[in-house]
Amino acid sequence: MDSVEKLYRNYEVLADAKEKILEHEKEYFEILDAVKGSTNEKRLASQFITRFFKSFPHLVDKAIDAQLDLCEDDDVSIRKQAIKELPSFCKENIEFVPKIADVLAQLLLTDEPSELTVVHAALMTVFRISAKDTLGGLFSQIFNGEEVVRERAIRFLNSKTKALPSDIMTKELEDYILQECQKIMQDVTGEEFITLMSVLSGLKLSKTIPGQQTLVDMAVDMLDIDKEFEHTDSDSVVRVMQCIRQALPFFNPYVSSGRFVQYFCKQVVPVLESIPTIEEGTDVSLELLKLLADMAPCAINLENNQKCLEIVFNKLLEYVPPPPSNENVENSTPSHEPSLQLSHVECLLYTFHQLCKHDPEFLSSVENTERLRDFKLRLQYLAQGIQGYIKKLRAALQGKKEEELKTDENKLKVVALKTTSNINTLIRDLFHSPPSFKSTVTLSWKVPSITTTKNLESNTSGKKRPERTPINFDENPKQAKKAAPVNKGEREMYAPPSGKYSTKVKNFQTPLGGRGGRGRGISRGRGRGYRDKFY
Repeated sequence: MDSVEKLYRNYEVLADAKEKILEHEKEYFEILDAVKGSTNEKRLASQFITRFFKSFPHLVDKAIDAQLDLCEDDDVSIRKQAIKELPSFCKENIEFVPKIADVLAQLLLTDEPSELTVVHAALMTVFRISAKDTLGGLFSQIFNGEEVVRERAIRFLNSKTKALPSDIMTKELEDYILQECQKIMQDVTGEEFITLMSVLSGLKLSKTIPGQQTLVDMAVDMLDIDKEFEHTDSDSVVRVMQCIRQALPFFNPYVSSGRFVQYFCKQVVPVLESIPTIEEGTDVSLELLKLLADMAPCAINLENNQKCLEIVFNKLLEYVPPPPSNENVENSTPSHEPSLQLSHVECLLYTFHQLCKHDPEFLSSVENTERLRDFKLRLQYLAQGIQGYIKKLRAALQGKKEEELKTDENKLKVVALKTTSNINTLIRDLFHSPPSFKSTVTLSWKVPSITTTKNLESNTSGKKRPERTPINFDENPKQAKKAAPVNKGEREMYAPPSGKYSTKVKNFQTPLGGRGGRGRGISRGRGRGYRDKFY
């Protein structure tokens, strides 16, 4: 009788033995020994071991060790079969789940795609048997396993836990995941931090105010806001951007972005122009200002709001040019068109507008009245220029069909129109007497890249738009109301850019100077705990 036939005979003996199966320990031992045999013997052994191990409780350790030998076999088909059978040890013996889950987590090391699929399926099987014990095995490898195993175990958590039904993903289990993730985040790389935040954001706790506050606190801790921002170090720049991006979804009227905004205003805004390029083709200063604008509406109970307003105010002045002096513009025409970074202006003006809501007296309390006058003159001059630009953009987009709006040039014009319209709306609010902060705008980078004709209807329809009163500045608001419209000859207006819209407005790229997507550049360097580098 050959070895394969003998294995089949042993299987039949054990299957028929029923309550007398312990009398046939010899046959089970022969099945265990078959893991050292031929390929066919190993394949049969991988199935027979798990079929009868529960009948020989004193041989469980030997049975598991034999199965694990098969999981490390040189033949991938044998490994896959053995791995597939591993959860069988847990079905009636839940105490084995932590060990089997730990083993399966280690097997994530494989580079064979089909084998990795089997490992994932086996992990999901033991998840359904005991989710917490399975997570215990996974977290054990995340804390102590090899680099690749740790990385893949974290990614497995991110991809699979979100799909678990509510009867498995209980509140107790979510609390356990949060607790373990908080431990891991004491020593993580940038990529791991992002993935773990994705894990936590998929839990039900992320929909509650306490849960959202906890996630924001974790991002604050990761940013280490008490440490000085090293603006010349690209790793520090990426760290700031990624921490803020992970916290952004959780800011709301009950979860303040104040700590981030204060850090950003004091540490980042003053050095904006000296921050190095992270990735070719990316305007880092614009990406950072977008994050500040995104956070500004939720900067509730902001400490030192006056100081933050002062910083944003000063930076805004750098991006809004003063009008030409009367001596230069009277009876003359500018020799060149001003080059504007309108996306930067939109970000700073929106941030200033939002922060002023909490301190509406800031504008009237500017110490130097000449400074305030200069600010309003700049805004008035800017508004006059962009109103002509808006008119030109509307004319260019009027009547465009959906397919036409999908071209890169028209998508650029759509974003340009939204940017300039936002700036115009915000300036009008600031020119109310007293300044108003009631207008709501949707920031230009939040507009879909492909905008339908219907969405543009309000901006591009052929209907005649009502005439708007020009934005004027006068020291006496009451007199300003009675004043006649500004004579365009009194102050030189901006000539709207001609030709391609990216030639005169430096940041009119995608969108208006930036990629508009998330930053990249997180690599796999270990950088634990952000000791030296974020990635």
